[in-house]
Amino acid sequence: MPHPEFLPIQWKSTYLELLDQRILPGKKEFLKLSTAEDTIVAIREMAVRGAPAIAITGVFGLTLGAKSLSGVANSKDIETLLTSVLESRPTAVNLSYAIREAKNRIQGITDWETISRIWETYGQEMMTEDLAANKALGENGVSLFPKDQKEFHIITHCNTGALATAGHGTALGVIRSLRDAGKKVVVYADETRPFLQGSRLTAFEMMEEGIECYIITDGMSGWLMNHRKIDAVLVGCDRVAANGDTANKIGTYNLGIVAKEHDVPFYVCATKDSFDLNLKTGEEIPIEMRKESEVTQFDFLKGGDGNFLFPEGKTSPVGARALNPSFDVTKAHLIKNFITEFGCFVPEEISLRLKNV
Repeated sequence: MPHPEFLPIQWKSTYLELLDQRILPGKKEFLKLSTAEDTIVAIREMAVRGAPAIAITGVFGLTLGAKSLSGVANSKDIETLLTSVLESRPTAVNLSYAIREAKNRIQGITDWETISRIWETYGQEMMTEDLAANKALGENGVSLFPKDQKEFHIITHCNTGALATAGHGTALGVIRSLRDAGKKVVVYADETRPFLQGSRLTAFEMMEEGIECYIITDGMSGWLMNHRKIDAVLVGCDRVAANGDTANKIGTYNLGIVAKEHDVPFYVCATKDSFDLNLKTGEEIPIEMRKESEVTQFDFLKGGDGNFLFPEGKTSPVGARALNPSFDVTKAHLIKNFITEFGCFVPEEISLRLKNV
């Protein structure tokens, strides 16, 4: 069972507790969320992030919304609640799947109390299933690494660990599983601008676990692959199209190109809900554009004392413009294998593998 601090989502029957990832690593503090709007803000403002964690949080947000209402539930109010949660972050397909399933589970039901119970049960199921899937994914990922090799050097991007899921992680789950198999793992964590999830969260998790970790800026991966032996790149994902094109945190595409140039295997870790066979290619994946201020200033990040890390806030000239796409799409030909809870396979096998899941 994961350590308590690695259970970022904790359902408390009448409210939801979320580990506030905006103030890590300086401070471990849980947010108490009592309304659907609270969860929407937490998702949008990235107090919680990671596609599986967002989806689970979204369903508990629906639950809180339903618990706040009584009497007859009309279709318009239900649809409004579903849509408001769905629109909190559009790129990760896990959330849209979860909202669709939540809607399907209440077909024909017209009282809010029953709806809230159904959604509460669904959220709890999601947490249990996600943890089991992550552990299976981690074990499957170990099979791609040579059994007779004792030490592995791995580059990661963003945070793909317990903090992004129900408790074990996808790419970091593979790293944990390698460690548990008796291997030494050295992790190089891309800092992941502009929210610094790699340097703040991945490094935090690795240090808590006692796994050797070095933070690198997003532009250092080429130097690293050119000067040191890197055994693999392990990344997570937010949505995978039918052809294998994969949306993940901005900077992943660059990492894929550099890995290809240096003949380093590039692995995408994904649970089944990350695959969207309705989209033929990555060009159809919606990309979230976030606030310019996240690039031009750091005043959205707080330290352990609750104060902003950069008192003046600005890291750019006043009036400077910025682009802030939150995700990019890594082309399928750059991906050596997908690592999932139901096995490892190449992009060309996606449709076949998903038919049996």
